[in-house]
Amino acid sequence: MSKIIAIANQKGGVGKTTTAVTLGHALALRGKPTLLVDCDPQGQVATFLGVRQESGLFDLLVNMRPLADVTRHADANGNIRPGLRLVPGDKRTATAQGVMALEGFRLSALADVLWDAKTDYDYIILDTSPSVGLLQEAALYAADWLLIPSAVDYASTEGLTAVLGTLTELRKRGGDCRLLGIVPTFYDEITTESRDTLEQLREHLRDAVWEPIHRATILRECAADGMTIFEKAPQSRAAREYEALAERVMDHG
Repeated sequence: MSKIIAIANQKGGVGKTTTAVTLGHALALRGKPTLLVDCDPQGQVATFLGVRQESGLFDLLVNMRPLADVTRHADANGNIRPGLRLVPGDKRTATAQGVMALEGFRLSALADVLWDAKTDYDYIILDTSPSVGLLQEAALYAADWLLIPSAVDYASTEGLTAVLGTLTELRKRGGDCRLLGIVPTFYDEITTESRDTLEQLREHLRDAVWEPIHRATILRECAADGMTIFEKAPQSRAAREYEALAERVMDHG
């Protein structure tokens, strides 16, 4: 049975979607069938993969369409990605959140629709909005694990603290999600801020802080081209770091 991993931080611009997409593809390349679910109203998971945005999450949660009907292949731009599937999102994801609020939100709504999919995939990865809201809470409630990308700067660590607080509250309400790890992103050992922030994270959170992902222009270029780092620059340091991240995730089962 698969593990559901929520990628979350209550701060934007920390590499959340890059981490979700790249980790998902890395796992699929290792023979682990993986489903990416875009819970962010920006719908950028599809864009990062070169796939057309669709109202997949809206149809899943509001129109109650079966998961199989809104799941797409992640193949695009001539890139075949065996084992990687996608529930895309678009601007209607924000509408879904509003409808759910008006009609009475069930915290378990996303968990309920993903339950059957756990037999079809080894991993289900949920990309979430940087702002706290019903969909982020639903994703954290549905998840087995929380993986937090955090840029190594003060503002991002505040977002990290906030999402850990949300996790604690959801566990009080019956959620079973646990912290998997914290991935420092945009790391640049040349800058004092990067070094100091990483040191502080490790001092306070110890083994929960994983190896950092270095700042890399090539990762932004991947997103613009609808490719992953394993397609655009498979020999790069960024590719090696995300491969190591995938291996560490797999070590947890």
